Amino acid sequence: MLQNIRDNSQGWIAKTIIGLIVVLLALTGVEAIFTGTSNSQNAAEVNGEKVSLNQLGQAVEMQRRQLLQQLGKDFDASLLDEKLLRESALKGLIERTLLLQAAGDAAFAFSEQALDQLILQTPEFQVDGKFSAERFDQVIRQLGYSRLQFRQMLEQEMLIGQLRAGLAGSAFVTDAQVEAFARLEKQTRDFATLKLPVDSAAVQLSDDDVKAYYEAQASQFMSPEQVVLEYLELKKDAFFDQVEVADEDLQSAYESEIANLAEQRRAAHILIEVSDALDDEQAKAKIEAVQERLQQGDDFAALAKELSNDPGSAAEGGDLGYAGQGVYDPVFEEALYALGENEVSAPVRTEFGWHLIKLLGVQAPEVPSFESLKSKLVRDLKAQQVEQRFVEAAKQLEDIAFESSDLTQPAQELGLEIKVSEAFGREGGEGLTANRQVIQAAFSAEVLEDGANSATIELDPSTVVVVRAKEHKKPEQLALEQVADNIRTHLTQVRASEAAKAKGEELLAALRDGKTPAGQAEAWQVVEAASRSQDGVEPKVLQAVFRMPKPNDAGLPTFAGVGLDNGDFVVIRLDGVSQPKEALAEEEKSMYQRFLASRSGQQDFAAFRKQLEAQADIERF
Repeated sequence: MLQNIRDNSQGWIAKTIIGLIVVLLALTGVEAIFTGTSNSQNAAEVNGEKVSLNQLGQAVEMQRRQLLQQLGKDFDASLLDEKLLRESALKGLIERTLLLQAAGDAAFAFSEQALDQLILQTPEFQVDGKFSAERFDQVIRQLGYSRLQFRQMLEQEMLIGQLRAGLAGSAFVTDAQVEAFARLEKQTRDFATLKLPVDSAAVQLSDDDVKAYYEAQASQFMSPEQVVLEYLELKKDAFFDQVEVADEDLQSAYESEIANLAEQRRAAHILIEVSDALDDEQAKAKIEAVQERLQQGDDFAALAKELSNDPGSAAEGGDLGYAGQGVYDPVFEEALYALGENEVSAPVRTEFGWHLIKLLGVQAPEVPSFESLKSKLVRDLKAQQVEQRFVEAAKQLEDIAFESSDLTQPAQELGLEIKVSEAFGREGGEGLTANRQVIQAAFSAEVLEDGANSATIELDPSTVVVVRAKEHKKPEQLALEQVADNIRTHLTQVRASEAAKAKGEELLAALRDGKTPAGQAEAWQVVEAASRSQDGVEPKVLQAVFRMPKPNDAGLPTFAGVGLDNGDFVVIRLDGVSQPKEALAEEEKSMYQRFLASRSGQQDFAAFRKQLEAQADIERF
């Protein structure tokens, strides 16, 4: 097939295609081509700001990881709908871009110094209570970030947080609103219930009833559409025994491994911040005065506690803990790495202000022996070769399967076994046929109707499959005998529920007319002073109770009815409504006030987001 395309490209087909392209250029203009090209790497544009496909891919992957973490290790990742993930991630990126633009317009800012302190003090980046650069790198690698990307993401999160706090924190509620909410929340109700249970034994069904239902609902009684698949499975693990690692490659990998080991330095600093209250010259003069006190014998840690403007480290005597290169401001880091242990630097100027830096200690990396790393290096080098072979084999499988009318040729060329699945429907089956991508491919027009082989499907990072339809079982009408018992059970439940409801509504009508049917007085179940979270009451009943109108001035009760999920019908008699008599305690009032203000603030922020989106110029590509 591919050769035919190559052959035809030299003849009249190629000339026809070229002619169509020329016409397209004449109709749409060259500008459209350049526009399409310029947007080929972008997913959207928000008020002129591009959202790249790379950002979208990273956001999709991040969302996938978070979902899998929440759903647990046993969850089948293939059940995640890629289209929905992509749409959700793009929506989130657009919203994030709008919020960052709004934060910029409002002149919100988060300093590099504050960012440094946030990273250094984050428990997830610490080992034994101290910042660990190795742990930091490990965590952000798992999240899919480089150091620079993580800092940028963190800064953006803090800016959005400031914007959210500024809007949500400005919400307020009046005392009248708090008291009205508290009255409703603390209200109690006296009521009684009378349950009319379903009586399935009282329902009489004839064969004609069952047959009539079967004929009226014939479309419900069809055998499920099913398909049986043939498939080829290519696994990465199969290539491990096919690769060898040379000694010189092992030695080179070892040298690269130990070259990446870096010492960590424990720094302390005293910061005199440049601000509106203290200009650069004044800050420099102040740090020089601190330097003189150090030279006269004053303790560095004591001076840091007394004078440093860095709130994150001042209480610790300026101690920043151990960190490797790439964590601090470059100017700060250069001065730190020029110091010997216990030496103090000359005044150093960064964008935050003036520093005195002290080197408290150095942790030299432990260099593991070649033998201790050999097995790991062999695995890593083999994994690299296996990955390459697996990718090449997967591409070869896709190409051959595309050109073949069945799976015989690709199976022979790649040494794979043709396997056969159990029959399954559109809801999926077990194992391979529970995979959402396999189900979609199996019931696609190309595979099911045209009889073609599917494209390769990635079940997980180590497994790909190609499938084709071996057998298509179309829906067929089920015989009455096959479904009669299910119909009888269903009809019995429906008619018993209808009878209970009819009886309940008849009783309700009588009660509302002021009548008391004989034999009912003793059957009521009374509940007094029930709250909105009352235990021991059916949720549907409790919801109905608190929706009912109050009894009238004459003290006559009100009545309502509600059907339960099991078909029982419950008649409800509301006897009284009690409002709280005591004034709200200050603690309760503060609690309600915080809750209502928080809810109002969240609503304000949600409305602000909607307004940003409504007013924005957004284009999705």
